[in-house]
Amino acid sequence: MSDHASHSDTASPAPRHLRIHGGTELAGSIDVKTSKNAGVALLCASLLNRGPTVLRRIARIEEINRILRVLESIGVHHQWRGQDLEIHPPERLDLTSIDADAARRTRTIIMFLGPLLHDHPEFELPFAGGCQLGDRTVEPHLTALRRFGLSVERSHGCYRASVKEHVEPPGTIVLTERGDTVTANALTAAARFPDVTVIRNASSNYQVQDLCWYLERLGVRIDGIGTTTLTVHGREILDTPVDYAPSEDPIEAWSLVTAAIATESEITVRRTPIEFVEIELALAEEMGLAYSKSPEYLAANGRTRLVDLTVHPSPLHAAADKIHPMPFPGLNIDNLPFFALIGSCAKGSTMIHDWVYENRAIYLTELNRLGAKVRLLDPHRLHVEGPVQWSGAEVLCPPALRPAAVLLLAMLRAQGTSELRHVDVIHRGYEQLAERLQHLGARIEPF
Repeated sequence: MSDHASHSDTASPAPRHLRIHGGTELAGSIDVKTSKNAGVALLCASLLNRGPTVLRRIARIEEINRILRVLESIGVHHQWRGQDLEIHPPERLDLTSIDADAARRTRTIIMFLGPLLHDHPEFELPFAGGCQLGDRTVEPHLTALRRFGLSVERSHGCYRASVKEHVEPPGTIVLTERGDTVTANALTAAARFPDVTVIRNASSNYQVQDLCWYLERLGVRIDGIGTTTLTVHGREILDTPVDYAPSEDPIEAWSLVTAAIATESEITVRRTPIEFVEIELALAEEMGLAYSKSPEYLAANGRTRLVDLTVHPSPLHAAADKIHPMPFPGLNIDNLPFFALIGSCAKGSTMIHDWVYENRAIYLTELNRLGAKVRLLDPHRLHVEGPVQWSGAEVLCPPALRPAAVLLLAMLRAQGTSELRHVDVIHRGYEQLAERLQHLGARIEPF
């Protein structure tokens, strides 16, 4: 993991370990930061624009830092102004000097394929990395981008890409996977293809919507935003100053709701993107969760609907059916792990089915070190029994972002003192999570 030297000159180094004194009730309000996944998608898409891009209130997290290191290494300059990020492209990217170490630490690098194919007949990218979640095929990306003339060979830890000089208009593309990053790659490929491209089976998730609205600011007309069919009216040259504010992060929002549930606390999670946590909230309500919410208002992008969501302490019972993720508008894949903790706080047995990742579910059995009763049935299914007696323990952070965050939140519930070691992975997706939980009354010490 990174030593976090890449944070800006105003940011202090992130702690490597956390000591948590659990069993404390939390209280107060907390704002949701802007979306991690939208932030990295927009940074990749900024490669399409010959003009400068300003992104507002970007979360200053390690995943963003890694992409910035990659961009800087190929000639893209950036500057932080408070929470805002300015991106200035060079006349020509130098892909031969790419920071391979930073690139291999993030799966986001795969989203460079769509933007780069427009101006670079041949290029190489290091293999995509990120969380250790099992084999995640890139074939759906390559299948979609082949229609734009891109062919890729895997060789010596790199993707070797080449682009045909003359390509027939793609017309209609049917994605073989309704994935967020696959859809982003197809969108950025279509954005500068001077024709109309229809993308079917597209993801309509939050980061894809933010990407579409950003591309519209660049002058690319997109019909069907928020649906699974996107019609992209591409433009060969994109050269305009863009100022865009991505919406708030529904995964962070649900993490904070889970913190309230686990600690039996009344917390107001402000700026919650309600459209993207409605299924999670409805499921928790069926389990007995009491909550109230403010009238809706718009995010800074003028499109995403936000509410201030207040969670009230509630006795919970297990869900009647198994809990499983689905592409939006279903329960978000990244919010599924938090239900292992919620189920452990509920009376009865909960079945959790993580069908997407090959080995993420096993990391959630680490909750057992704190007193949970989580049983791994197979690589994809968990049986969770609750409620349990939580007690403090020393745990090594798993190498997956959301299970790591789940452990931190469980330690807030556990009586006594816990230590969570090597928390670098949490910094990939959360900005100063421990410090912000401290403002709600959590007793967390970095060391």
